Amino acid sequence: MTVLLDRPPVEAARPRPVAGARPAARDPFIDLLRVLGMALIVLQHWTIPVLSYDGARLTTGNALSTPGVWVVTWLSQVMPLVFFAGGAANAISFGRSGKAAPAWLAVRLRRLAWPLLPLAAVWIPLPHLLLSLGVPAQPLEVGAKLTGQLLWFLAVYLIAVVATPYAMRLHERYGWRVPAALAAAAVLTDVARFTTGVEPVGYLNVLFVWMAVHQLGLFYAEGRLRGAWALAAGGFGAAALLVAYGPYPGSMIGLPGAEMSNMAPPTLAMLAVALGQVGLAVLLRPALVRLPVRRLLSWAGPRIMTMYLWHMPALFAVTGVVVVGLGLGTPRPGSVLWFAGWPLWFGLLCLVMWPLLKGFARFETPPALPYGTAGWRGMLVAAGLVGAGVLTLTVGGFVPGAWPFLALLALLGGLLLTAPRVRA
Repeated sequence: MTVLLDRPPVEAARPRPVAGARPAARDPFIDLLRVLGMALIVLQHWTIPVLSYDGARLTTGNALSTPGVWVVTWLSQVMPLVFFAGGAANAISFGRSGKAAPAWLAVRLRRLAWPLLPLAAVWIPLPHLLLSLGVPAQPLEVGAKLTGQLLWFLAVYLIAVVATPYAMRLHERYGWRVPAALAAAAVLTDVARFTTGVEPVGYLNVLFVWMAVHQLGLFYAEGRLRGAWALAAGGFGAAALLVAYGPYPGSMIGLPGAEMSNMAPPTLAMLAVALGQVGLAVLLRPALVRLPVRRLLSWAGPRIMTMYLWHMPALFAVTGVVVVGLGLGTPRPGSVLWFAGWPLWFGLLCLVMWPLLKGFARFETPPALPYGTAGWRGMLVAAGLVGAGVLTLTVGGFVPGAWPFLALLALLGGLLLTAPRVRA
C-alpha cells in the first residue's frame, strides 16, 4: 500500500489525451451547463424559501412543497448536470494538463479550497459580532448552519476530483461497465436501506450516484456519449415508475415534513432523473451552443464559485433586515402578492450580492506558487484535510464554537501540502 501511495500506477502517472476531447479550447457546452446550473441553483434558493418571524423564531418553509409543484424539481434540481459537467471538465483538464496526476490534483485542490478561506474569515467571527450587537440567536444560528450545509457539494465533488485519474483508467479499460456497476451498486444500496430500515446505509449512494453521473462526463469528453434520446426517455421514464410504485417521493429536493428525501442521501430515483437530464441536455446541445452567450460565459465563468459560496449569505442578509428586522414574512407561495413582490425581493438580493461578487471573486484564482514534485501520499493527505474541513463545516456550519476553527485549520493544512517545495 505504501508503494501505491508514494507512486501511482504507471498508467495514472502521466495523463493520456482523451480521444475526441477538445484540448485546445474550452467546451462552450460544458461552460454553459456550469453557468446555467449555478444560475438555477441561485434562482431556486432565492425563490423557494417561505419565511416568517414571530419575534423569537425564524420559521423556514419551501414553496415547492405546494401540492403538484414537485414535478418542477425534475428539471430545477440541476446538481446532476453540475456533476456531469464536472466529469467532462475534469477529464478534459487532466487529459491536456501534461502534469503527473498528483501535480494535477494539487492544482484542482487549490482551486476548490482557496475560495473557502474568505468565507471562513468572515463567518467565523461574524456570529459573535452580531450576537454582541443584539441580533436574535435563533435566526443567526439558522443562517450560520445553512451557510455551511451548502458546502456538501464541494465535499462530494472533492471525492470525484481525487478519483478522476483512476476513474479515467477504469473508463479506458471497461467503458460503460463502470457507470453500470455504479448504478447497480446504487440499486443494491437502496434495497438494503429499505429492507433493513438502516437509514445510514443509504449514504453509500453519495458515492455511487454522483460518481455514476460524473463518469458519464468522461464519455462526453471522449465524444462517445451516444443514444441521448434513449438516455432521456429511459431516465425520466424510470424515475416516473420509481415514484409511482416505489418508496420514493416525487420531489428531487428535500421538503419540510417529508418522510424521506431523494437528495439526502441520493436515491435511485435521483440517479434516474440524472440520466434523463443528461440525455436531454445532450439532445439540446446543438441549440445551446448557438446561443449568443459567449460574453456572459466569459464574465460568469470566473465567478461561479463565489456565487455559490455567497448567495446564501446574501439571502440571510436580506432576510435579517426584511423578515426579522421589519417583521415582513414572505407571502403565500403562488399568491398574487407573492408574484407581485418577487421582483422586489430578487432585486434586493442582487443588490446585496453584487458587492460580494466584486469583493470575493478575486479569490477564485489561487496565488501562483512554484508547484514542485508531489507524490500521491502528500496529495491524498491534502485532499483528506480539505475534505475534513469542508465536511466539518457541512455538518456544523459556522455556529459559534471550536469546530469552525478546526475546519479552517484543516483547510489551511491541506492547502499548504498542495504547494511542495521545488527540489533544487
